[in-house]
Amino acid sequence: MDTIFSRGPSLATRLTMAVILSCTLIFVDHKLDGFQSTRLYLNSALSPLQYIANLPSLILNLSAKKLTSHQDLVAENQRLTDQLFIAGEKLQRFAVLEQENKDLRALLDAPIAADYKKIIAELMSVDRNPFSRQIMINKGTLSGIYRSQALVDEFGVIGQVMEVGTTNSRVLLLTDVTHSIPVRSLRNNIRFIASGSGGINELFLEHVTHSSDVAVGDVLVSSGLGGVFPAGYPVAKVTKVDKDERQEFATVLAMPLAALDRIKYVLLLEHETSFQNEEVQ
Repeated sequence: MDTIFSRGPSLATRLTMAVILSCTLIFVDHKLDGFQSTRLYLNSALSPLQYIANLPSLILNLSAKKLTSHQDLVAENQRLTDQLFIAGEKLQRFAVLEQENKDLRALLDAPIAADYKKIIAELMSVDRNPFSRQIMINKGTLSGIYRSQALVDEFGVIGQVMEVGTTNSRVLLLTDVTHSIPVRSLRNNIRFIASGSGGINELFLEHVTHSSDVAVGDVLVSSGLGGVFPAGYPVAKVTKVDKDERQEFATVLAMPLAALDRIKYVLLLEHETSFQNEEVQ
């Protein structure tokens, strides 16, 4: 009499058959690439499941984007950018004010220097002429920009406005060969004239005598002479001093502190009293 439930192969036999079949499939897939089309079909069949699994995350992201509009983000970004530039402009003067407080401790009751009106502009283009260092910004007379107005970034002085249009202006950078700026050493208050060399990151000091106390590492700030650049803004740092007695003057080179090769936004300065006088007139 036959039993109702017949016994199949033993567990050991089934394990051996499974191992042999698995090794055969691995060999065929690895060496003969026989399951490429099969994997393609499986991936295509499973892709809807992957999208469904990712659906909750997509819904949450879309909901978050709807809650925060694009205009709000743009306005917030612009506000933070403006605050960053204004804060950077103020930080530039802290080192100068600290040194002045040490030198003029007895005059702490003297009136505080007047503030400057600040206008933020954005870079439009860079002059391609290899013999000049000029840029265009997106502000002009409609925004109150005028010729010879000083520009700074978060690190130091950039240059001055050269030409003004209605909605844009041309700026002459510090390193242009036609540009010069009166400066003084933050260490000992000796005054110099820093002129552009034509390179993007190099200035030279004119007519420096061999007896002048100038050293590598000295920080140069605007002296305020000439009335174009407000006093006390960082300009450059001395990088080379060569006092060759065979030459009439010493060779002194400096590197601008402003990031002239990475300009994106600039800050234009004008004395507040200038606006007040214009309004009175």
